[in-house]
Amino acid sequence: MSPTSSLSIESEYRSRLALRQQALVRMERQHARIAAMRLVLGLGGIAVLLWLGLAPWKTLASLVMLFAVIAVGHGRLLNARDRARSAVTFYERGLTRMQHRWPGTGDPGDRFMPVDHLYAADLDLFGKGSLFELLATCRTEAGRATLARWMLSPADPDEIRARQAAIQELIPDVDVREQLAVEGDQMRTGVDSAPLGRWALTPRVLPGAATEWLVRVIPVVSLVTVTWAWQGGHPAPALVAIGVQLVLAGVLRPRVLDVTQAVETASRDLSVVGGLAHLVEGRSDSSERLCALRGSLASGRGHGSRAIAVLAQLATLLASRRNMIFALVAGLLMWTTQLAFLIERWRGRHGQDVPRWLEAVAEFDALCALAGYAAEHPSHVFPDVGPPPAHLEGVDVAHPLLPDTAVANTVSLGKSAPALLIVSGSNMSGKSTFLRALGLNVVLAQMGAPVRASTFRLSPLAVGASIRVLDSLLEGHSRFYAEILRLKHIVDLARRSEGGALFLLDEVLSGTNSHDRRQGAEGLLRGLIGFGAIGLATTHDLALGDIADGWAPQAANVHFADAFDGGSLAFDYVLRTGPVRTSNALALMRSVGLEVGPA
Repeated sequence: MSPTSSLSIESEYRSRLALRQQALVRMERQHARIAAMRLVLGLGGIAVLLWLGLAPWKTLASLVMLFAVIAVGHGRLLNARDRARSAVTFYERGLTRMQHRWPGTGDPGDRFMPVDHLYAADLDLFGKGSLFELLATCRTEAGRATLARWMLSPADPDEIRARQAAIQELIPDVDVREQLAVEGDQMRTGVDSAPLGRWALTPRVLPGAATEWLVRVIPVVSLVTVTWAWQGGHPAPALVAIGVQLVLAGVLRPRVLDVTQAVETASRDLSVVGGLAHLVEGRSDSSERLCALRGSLASGRGHGSRAIAVLAQLATLLASRRNMIFALVAGLLMWTTQLAFLIERWRGRHGQDVPRWLEAVAEFDALCALAGYAAEHPSHVFPDVGPPPAHLEGVDVAHPLLPDTAVANTVSLGKSAPALLIVSGSNMSGKSTFLRALGLNVVLAQMGAPVRASTFRLSPLAVGASIRVLDSLLEGHSRFYAEILRLKHIVDLARRSEGGALFLLDEVLSGTNSHDRRQGAEGLLRGLIGFGAIGLATTHDLALGDIADGWAPQAANVHFADAFDGGSLAFDYVLRTGPVRTSNALALMRSVGLEVGPA
C-alpha cells in the first residue's frame, strides 16, 4: 500500500478493519461450536464409561485422544481469535487517531518526563493529549523509551537523514505494523526488556564444568540405583546416591535460586521480544539504518531470534517444575539445577550480544511507530536539515496535536531573515499555541519524523522554552524567580551550542514592572542573539514591541489580531507583520460586568 492522502489511508484502514471484524465474528462462532462439542463429548464420555462398567479402557483411551485433538485445535482457534481481536483494535485505534479522537486513549508517557528539562513540559511532550501519546504506538517498553529519548535529545543531521530514510521505507508497510500490534498484544502489558539486558551482563553465578558434570551424572546414578533397588537389589547404593544428590543440591541451592529467579524476571516477555527480532531478521529492506538493525540481530554467535527462542524455551521448562504431578520427578532429576547450568551456559555464549539485540528491536519498534504516524498524516513533510548558522524556515506550519482545522502560519528565522521575532497580541490570540506549534515541529524534525507543514527547513538547533513556568512552594521559588532561572539555563544553552539554539519565550519577564521588564528583556534578547541563537518572544505589552524597531534587520515585530464583536473577542489566529495596534482588554472586562471606568 502506498497512501497519498489521508482519505486513502483511512479507506485502507476501514477496509482492513472490516475484514478483521468478519474473521473475528467467524472465529467466535467456531469457538462457540467447539466449546459446545467439548461439553457434549465430556458428558457423553462419562455416560459411556458408566454404561460400560468395569472395562472401559479402550473407550477411555479413544475419548481422551479425541478430546486432546479437539483441545489442541480449539487452542489454536483461540490464539487466532485473539490475534484477530488485536488486529481489530489496531485499526480502530488508527482511525481514532486520524479522526482526532485520540487524546486520553493512549500511553501518556508521564514516566519519561524529566525534571527541569528545557522544553519537555512547555511543549507538551508527555501527558494526556501529548506528542508522546500521539506517536507512541510501540509494542515494547524499550521502544517507547527509545521514542522518548529521541524526543528529548535532538539527533545530528546524519542520524536524522538515516531515520528519515528508514521511516520512508516503512511507511507503506501496514502489514508489519499490524503484525507488531498483534505480537505485542499477546502479552499482558508493554514489554520491558531492561531486566533482560541487565541480567545478560551479570557475572556467572554457578561453579565451572566439573560441578556441572556432577549435576549431569548424579541424577542418572540415582535413577539407576533406585530402579535396581525397586527390582530387589540392595538399597545401599540408592541411598548413597540420593544422599550425595541432596548434599549437592543443598550446596548449590542459593546460587541456583539466584539464576532461576533472575531469568524468570528477565525473560517474562521473551517470546514477544524474540518474535519482533525474527520479524526484523526476515525483512529485506534497503535503507542503511534498517539493514544495520538486521545486521545487529544476525551478528554475534547466531541469530538473535533463534537464541532468544532457546532461552524462552529454557524458561518454559524451568516453569514446569511447579507442576505438582511433575514435581517429584523434577526433584529426582535435579531439574531446576540442570536448567540453571544450561541457562548460565546460554548467558556465557550470548550475554554480550543481548543488549545489542534489544537495542535493535527497540529502535525498529520506534521507527515503526514514526512510520505509522507518517502514514496517518500523509500531508506532513520530511524537513530538510542544513548546516549552521542557525536558521528555520517553515511554510504553512500548524500545531501537530490540533485537529485538521488548525490555522497554519509561515515563519522565517536566521540567515537573511530576522533572528528574533517579537510576537504581540492579546491573551487567547494564539501566541503560546504558535510557539508550541513551532517547537513541536522542530522536535519532530530532529527526531527524523515528518512535520506538519508544506515546507520546513532548519539547521541543527538546541531548543529552550519558557512557556509553562510555575512557582515552587517546595523550593521556595516565586514564579518570577523560576522564570529567570529558566532563562538563565536557556542563555547557557545558547552559549554552549555550537550549531545554534532556538528559544521560545512566552510573555517574557511578565512578573516584574514595565521598566525592569523592558530593560531586562532587551538585555536578555540581545545576549541570546549575540550567541547566535534564533527565536521568538511573545508579549501583550505594547512597549516591548519597540525593542525590535531599533534592531532591524536582526529583529522584527509580528502579531496576532483580534476583534471585539457582539460582546466577545474573535480571533483568526493568522500571523501578521508589525506590532499589534489594538487593545480590547477593557472592553472584554466590561463585557463580563467589571466596572473599570468610563468607556
